[in-house]
Amino acid sequence: MEWLIPVLVVVALVVIAGIYLWVTYNSLVTLNVRVDEAWSDITVQLKRRADLIPNLIESVKGYAAHERSVFENVTRARAETLSAQGPVEASAAENHMQNALKSIFAVAEAYPQLQASQNYLQLQAELVDTEDKIQASRRFYNGGVRELNTKMKVFPNNFFAKSLGFAERDFFEVTDSAAIAEPPRVQF
Repeated sequence: MEWLIPVLVVVALVVIAGIYLWVTYNSLVTLNVRVDEAWSDITVQLKRRADLIPNLIESVKGYAAHERSVFENVTRARAETLSAQGPVEASAAENHMQNALKSIFAVAEAYPQLQASQNYLQLQAELVDTEDKIQASRRFYNGGVRELNTKMKVFPNNFFAKSLGFAERDFFEVTDSAAIAEPPRVQF
């Protein structure tokens, strides 16, 4: 009978450790899925913006046909955004896109008749709305990444999270944060 107590203690410890692993694994899976969902939201908004840009270019092109380099830069930035694979590439593409959009809006400011165009104004409003949604999606994604990475780094999870197949995720960071602090604006 003396051996029964140590066996029960060992069994209880194994059960407690098993429950802990089970709960931790499930919470890591949940956080991982949340980060994937947030990344999907970002890509949807980036695609929406990329779909708006050709229309915006066409609106401006009729008024400023001689600004070929501006349109080429926007087209190049759009292609880079669409081909970005993951947060690091998307962050670099985001910098280029913001700079390209600023230049096209600067060109548009030089043409008062363009600024009065209902089509242009609608496209500009949709683009600003999309930029707001991208910013919100980026915050949601980075929040999910923060939670997942923190959960993986805390003791004792740091001993087994990677062996269970989980990896730290990259934040969606932009090197020139001033360029994306606000959506592009046009001053009338």
